[in-house]
Order: sequence, then structure tokens, then C-alpha cells
Amino acid sequence: MKILYAASEAQPFAKSGGLADVAGSLPKALVNEGVECTVIMPYYKNSIPQELQDDIKFVTQFYVPVGWRCQYCGMFKTEIAGVTYYLLDNEYYFKRDYGLYGYFDDAERFAFFSRAVLEAIKQTGDIPDIINANDWQCALIPVYFNIYYRYQHDMRNIRNVFTIHNIQYQGKYGYDILEDIISIPRHLASLVEYDGSVNFMKGAFEVADKITTVSPSYADEIGEAWCAHGLDRALANKKYKTCGFLNGIDVDEYNPATDRDIAETFSIKKKTGKKTCKAELFEKAGLPIDDANTADTGDEPVIGIVSRLVQHKGLDLIKGVFDEIMGLGFKMIILGTGENEYETFFHDMQNRFPGRVSFTCGYVPDLSKMIYAGADMFLMPSWSEPCGLAQMISLRYGTIPVVRATGGLKDSIIDCGEDQGTGFTFHDYNAHHMLDALKRARECYDDKKAWNALMNRAMKADFSWGKSAKLYIGLYEELCSWGRDS
Repeated sequence: MKILYAASEAQPFAKSGGLADVAGSLPKALVNEGVECTVIMPYYKNSIPQELQDDIKFVTQFYVPVGWRCQYCGMFKTEIAGVTYYLLDNEYYFKRDYGLYGYFDDAERFAFFSRAVLEAIKQTGDIPDIINANDWQCALIPVYFNIYYRYQHDMRNIRNVFTIHNIQYQGKYGYDILEDIISIPRHLASLVEYDGSVNFMKGAFEVADKITTVSPSYADEIGEAWCAHGLDRALANKKYKTCGFLNGIDVDEYNPATDRDIAETFSIKKKTGKKTCKAELFEKAGLPIDDANTADTGDEPVIGIVSRLVQHKGLDLIKGVFDEIMGLGFKMIILGTGENEYETFFHDMQNRFPGRVSFTCGYVPDLSKMIYAGADMFLMPSWSEPCGLAQMISLRYGTIPVVRATGGLKDSIIDCGEDQGTGFTFHDYNAHHMLDALKRARECYDDKKAWNALMNRAMKADFSWGKSAKLYIGLYEELCSWGRDS
């Protein structure tokens, strides 16, 4: 069984969010299970570290139809940890000065990439059994396959899986791009038409053989109007082919016992290194270091937040009861960037509570790892959360999640009201319900025996890719068992 995993980003080559983590780790888990899996992605020359580019080799070149034009595409190849990566090159589209997305011509850039994936298969003759396309940037792959490739003899038995990582980002554009930019004939416009616009993701829903998403609860939630960002009607008759598999994390990369990026390693049996990590975090965050080395009783627990600062991450709940959180005797360290409203708020809180609140605007990988390793609790009060990886990472480092029970947070964190709890949850999107969860966390923290037992359960939680990889393999095998043309 051969799987081609198509994504707009993948670790270690380029990353803007959780998709890159999944595209960098799920294929490796599939290969470890004996599946032949390759990853195909754009060649972002300005984003890929030079030491990785040195190992990337040219394979071939071809031309890709883009509207009325044909555009050059170079195909490159490398291998990491047993996974083959193909990188598709066009410097006009992918050698940009900043970031991976957010350009005026993103529709054209990823229409080119989606068509190039299928042209690469045609040109090389390396025919996969399954193409697993991810998120809106790759949503036109199954659409183009359905229009242009499914009746070509060598490719007609390919099956298409489309994975939703976040339904909020759909690839919505005006009708003017239909023929000249994304090469959809007008008589087939209904494939991608939705609510008066072109919607890439809706097109994938129409033609993919299976639709997956990144947690079982999120698969249910996207069928409801509050979560689907308008696409609930498009999914209403697609439930028969929709399912959710909880993402995993790379447990080798996120391992406190071997992690060289933290101040001192630690484990379930020897947790003293976490105290050193806490002291390093305080120093990096500009908080009084002595507070990190207080006695085991009477100290103030530290809440860590690593997040995009946008409304659906639940930040309005934090705003609503921030003074009450401080009144419970917490310190808070926040890392993130996003909407000006929240950046301004956390700057103000840092000034109001000097020595107790630290806010770093931006994304600093070293600091994020310090927060996972050195904080006591990790707060994620999200309105919606397709899967979330941060809560799984924090568990690995004995940093206890406090989360709203939605999407992947619901599927991954067991409330400490149960015997085997690994964190603290609340259900209603309500600031005082979040505050109640924090109160319970604070009470547990003050009971050092109970807190140590909770840390042990957290650090034992298994979020490796093994289980989820087997679920994907089962799905792929089901598709492969469908009738084949002779």
C-alpha cells in the first residue's frame, strides 16, 4: 500500500502551525508500521534551513496548467527517518520574503501546488494507492483528480482522503478566479460554489472518498453550526464518509528525560529537574528567580499559555476574570501573537502585575519549550479546538492542562474528578466555569501528594502516533479494498 501525503507545510522543512507537526510525524509512524508513505509539499526555499537544503536533490521538471497558462515546476527529493519527501518548486509562488501564507495570490499559489501534485504523479509514473490531502491549501487535489485525472488509465484507481485540520480556514474566494486562476470549467462550478463564493474546502467535501479530521469530537462538532464556520450544510449529507482520529505527538522530540533543549532533564521517578526548568523559565520571562525556588508548600503555581492570540482560543474568558485568577495566587507566563486586542491586554496585565505576569509577543520556540517544561499548569480555554497538541506536550512534561472540554481537548484530557484524571476541564464556554477549574487545580497543587500523583498520571499518558497510525491504516486499507478497474 502506497500513500502520498500532501500538505502545505511539514516539519522539519516549514511550519506555521500544527499541520506541520502532523505532516512531519504521522508519515513517520505509518512507515514504522510498514506502510510506504511519502510526503509532498511546496519547496519554500526561504524557509528551509540550509543544512536540509544541502541534502535535497533534483528529480525532474515539468509544466503545470494554471488557468490559461502553463507554469514551471521543479521536483526535488530527500529522505529523513525513512520517509521520502518530494518538494515542488516554483520560485515565483514559493520563494517569498515572509511566512507561508497571507499573500494576495494564495488561491493561485495553492491551485498550482494542487495541480502539480497530480502532474508529478503522472510525470513520474509513481502511482499511489491513496492521496491524503490536508486542509484548504490542498483541497483542490481531489477536485482536480475528479475533473482531469480519474479516467486516465494509470491513475483511475487512486483513492482520495481529505483531512480537515481547522474548518475555520476554507479557501474562500470570489467567482472571478474560477476559470483563469484555478482552472475549474464553468459548467462544473457547483463543485466549489458555496454561499455565493468559491470554497476550496467545500469542493473537497464533494469529491473525496473519505473525510477525516483530527479528533473524534471535532468530527461531530463540525456538523453543528456553532463550530462549522458556515460549512455545516455542506457536511450534512457527508456524515457517512466522515470520521475523526486523534492526532499524536512525536514522543521522542517531546521527552523530558532526553530533551537537550530544557535546562535539566527529568522523569517520573526523578522530578527535581523540573524545578530547574522552572527557574530557567522565570529568568527568561523576567520574573523574580527566587520565586521559582521556594519551598514545596506555600509557593505560587505558574500558569503557562502558548497560543495564537485570537478569540476562538478563549482569551475573552481570561480577560473576563483575570483579576480573580491573580487573586487565587497564580503567576502567568504568556507567549503568542495575534489580534491587537489581546496583545494590548496582556501587555497591560504585565504592567499591572509586575513580577507576576510576563507576556512575550511573538513566537519564540525556545521559550515555548521552557513553558511546557517549567510551568505548573497549561491553560487552553478554547471556544473550539480541532485537536490541540499543546495539551499533549504539556502532559509529557508534567505540566497539568486546564482546558475547555471541546474537540481534541475533550478527547485527550480526563478531568481530575475521575480516578485517572490527567487535568482539569470545564464544559460551558463561561469565564467563571473556567475559574472554577483553576480553583480546583490550585487546591490540588497545594496538596503535594495529590499533585505528585497527578503529575505521574500526566507523564504516563500515551499520545504517541502508534494508535492513530493504525486507525489511518485501517481507513486506507478499507479504501484499497474497494473494487478496482481491470
